[in-house]
Formats: sequence, C-alpha cells, structure tokens
Amino acid sequence: MKFNIDEFRRWENKKVTLLGMSGVGKTYLSSLLRDSQWFHYSGDYRIGTRYLDEAIMDMIKQQAMQVPFLKELLRNAWISIKNNIKIHDLGPVLSYVGKLGNPELGGVELEDFIQRQACYRKAEIAAMHDVPQFIKKAQDIYGYQHFVNDVGGSLCELDDAQVIDTLVKNTLILYIQVTNKEEENTLIERAQSAPKPLYYRAEFLQQQLEIYLQENKLQYAAQMVPDDFTRWVFPRLFHSRIPRYEAIAKPHGYTVTSQEVSQVRDQKDFLQLLENAIARA
Repeated sequence: MKFNIDEFRRWENKKVTLLGMSGVGKTYLSSLLRDSQWFHYSGDYRIGTRYLDEAIMDMIKQQAMQVPFLKELLRNAWISIKNNIKIHDLGPVLSYVGKLGNPELGGVELEDFIQRQACYRKAEIAAMHDVPQFIKKAQDIYGYQHFVNDVGGSLCELDDAQVIDTLVKNTLILYIQVTNKEEENTLIERAQSAPKPLYYRAEFLQQQLEIYLQENKLQYAAQMVPDDFTRWVFPRLFHSRIPRYEAIAKPHGYTVTSQEVSQVRDQKDFLQLLENAIARA
C-alpha cells in the first residue's frame, strides 16, 4: 500500500509489514506496539506452530528414540512431547533448520539440510499468505485496531511474486535499512559471535559452499565445522540480501534506517517514523 501523509493519517486500521535483516529492530518495534493496540503477527512463530510443527516434532522424536529409556516410553505412549515455541524464543524452528556441516559436531548433512531449507521456504510462503486472514482475525476476534507483520530476515530470498503481491495489497511495507559501516559490522559481528541457523537460496548456498570447500581444502560439506561455515558465510549473505530488500522496498514501500528505529519509544514515535518515511518518498 502507498499513501500520502493525509491518507495515512486517515487510515483507521493501520497494517504494516516490517522488512529487514535480523537484528535491525523488527521484533523490537513489534513488541513495543503490542502495548498500543497493535496485533503482533510473527512469521516465524506461525511457521513453527503451524507449518513446521509436525516436522519439528518428528525430528525431536527421532532423537529421543535413540535413547533406550525414552524409546520404550514413547512407543508405549506413556509420555508425550510438545513443541513449546514462543514469539521471543524460536528455538524449535532454529533447531529444525540446523547448520550445515559435520553431524558429529551438531551439523546437518547436505542432503537433509537442502530438504529442510526447502520445507522452511514453503512454510514461510504459506505463513505470509496467511497475513490477510490474521488481519481479519486481529480485528474481528481479538479487537485490535492495528496490525504489524514481523517477517523473518529471509523474506527477500523467497523469490515468490505472489507473497510480495499479498503483502503489498494488504499492508504498508516498511524496510529498515542499515546505512553505515559501523552498524553493518555490529550486526555481522553479533551474528558471528553466536551463529544461528540461516535460510539460503539454493543457488546462493551452492555457490558459497563450493567456494568454502575449495578455500579450506575440503571435499564434502560433512567435513565442515558447522559454526565455522555459518560465521564465514554470514557477511556474504548479508550483502547479497541488501539489493533484494531494496528491490521490494523501492517500488512497493518505504525505507527508514535502523538508527531511526532505535529512537522509537512508543506508538506516537512509530507513527511519526512512518510519516517521515512517506514524506521522503
């Protein structure tokens, strides 16, 4: 959706999609707005509780079945296992996606990793197509006036025009941009100090994997230390995503900086942030 300032101010039920790398402030804004009649829709939470729930549970049970004591309990249905994902703790989703590398070091073998990546992509697409349904639920069932869609950092990797069309038709797209080298380095260093599982486009993963194996004189992905590869690849992933975010934001939305986002303290500040972005556009 696109607006001028007057149209935006008259927009009674505001609906905003936050776009950008993990760590730029999407969840910070969403959490802040939840206290001001905004429904917080977390794409990753929806993925974990709806579209990957069974796959996550199967993965956990497969591990549990390797323990003789737990195996007997599970096979006799004497215990049950629950996926206890939270908006601020997406551990089960991260565990499912996993890190590519040596299984003996906690990594996932290449074939399995590629399959999980494909499942995650499918789940994220489905979660984004659920946005219009949840906009309606937020208003009709829960009584929220406004709606904020907190999407994963990998939205720009999906290469699915229908997802973008759905979000543009139903929400205002706000891209949170990292504008200086210092902030960029901070995000990269944070990601490298505590590596998390990541989603990669299939083409990007194949290209970067070949380079990494060659540079480190390895023959197979199963020889890689998972965290080492994740640290190495993240800066490359970061820079590859910037033009993809911009390709969405420039024609379809508005752009603010992570510095501007850090100054937001309440709903009033957020609405002013949006007006400033509209005015610049």
